[in-house]
Amino acid sequence: MNKALHALVYVILAVAGVALFFEIKLFDKKELLTERNDQLIQSLIDVAGTVEEANAPKPTSQPEARKDVSPIEAKAIETPDTENVLDEYHSELEAGNNKTLQWDGKRAQLRVLYQLDGEGNKIPDPGRPGSFVKTGSGTAQELLDQLFERAKAQRANLDTTRAELQNLRRKIETLVADYNKLPPIMRQDKETIVKHEGTIADLEQQKQAVEEQLKKTKAQVDDLQAEIASLKDEVTNAKEETEAVKEDLAKAEKAKEQLIQLLKKQAASQSVAASGAPVTTLPAGDKGKLVYVNNDLMFAVVEFTDEAMQELLGPERQNPLPPLEMGVRRKGANGGKDAYVGHIRLRQVTQGKNYVLADILRDWEQLKAAKDDVVSAE
Repeated sequence: MNKALHALVYVILAVAGVALFFEIKLFDKKELLTERNDQLIQSLIDVAGTVEEANAPKPTSQPEARKDVSPIEAKAIETPDTENVLDEYHSELEAGNNKTLQWDGKRAQLRVLYQLDGEGNKIPDPGRPGSFVKTGSGTAQELLDQLFERAKAQRANLDTTRAELQNLRRKIETLVADYNKLPPIMRQDKETIVKHEGTIADLEQQKQAVEEQLKKTKAQVDDLQAEIASLKDEVTNAKEETEAVKEDLAKAEKAKEQLIQLLKKQAASQSVAASGAPVTTLPAGDKGKLVYVNNDLMFAVVEFTDEAMQELLGPERQNPLPPLEMGVRRKGANGGKDAYVGHIRLRQVTQGKNYVLADILRDWEQLKAAKDDVVSAE
């Protein structure tokens, strides 16, 4: 009997030792599971803090960016047709700082696996005998389901944002393509305007010259008509006089013819002086300098000396400006060698001034023209 009791005691001690061993191992696992569960709960709280609690509300008014869609014609339109390029734009996607899920106060619920009744007991799951309800109010699954639904909604917003970005990119590409069509037209219109301005200035000068000539001619005609009227009076009086008066009349007729011939010669000489032969060359030497330069539009303003203006337009500046080409050079620093800049072509003169508008000839350009460059005849 004692042997049996000793054997039983040894068995109980062995079982107790094994139980103690497993208890120690399970305690380590318990600590691991507890820390892992705490880490998982904290991660869920952190993730929830990045998920919006609800979608931003859609604004009551849609933003507008109206584009002019009326055809471009040579007439002004007071009220052009427009369209809103942001008509289908989801402006609610721009809302920032939206409230996120705040679960710092729901750590206890995140640890609840089963749904409990009013007395704190687990509720059996009728659909699964032997199991308990893990979903519903107060459970961790309730929060996880909420997080999942909000994550899906936020992903849908992200997909909508991506689609909206693609639509905006296509609209921007279309707007840029439409805009790129305008600069060539504007440059061509500006070039046409500059040419027409030059033509108008030339016509204004020609008009002034013609008006001056008409004034001179009219004065000459008035003088001639007055002289003719006077001679006619003398002729009428001479018919009533004696032969001596007739002789005087003959002399007057001769004087009249001489006066007419003289007036014709004067008119012819003035016409020739006003429309003298155009100048084709100038004596070599420096004639002036550049006082204004625009290298983008390729034109400059030249200030000529009085002597050069007389060589170009005549002693009375009565002739039209010849379209001569002249050289441009830049004086060397400290008496050094001059640098060749290029050529210009004279285009328009300022009435009564020594300033002449000239085109910069790109084919001859060696340096960019600058103010105070010397203009010379070669």
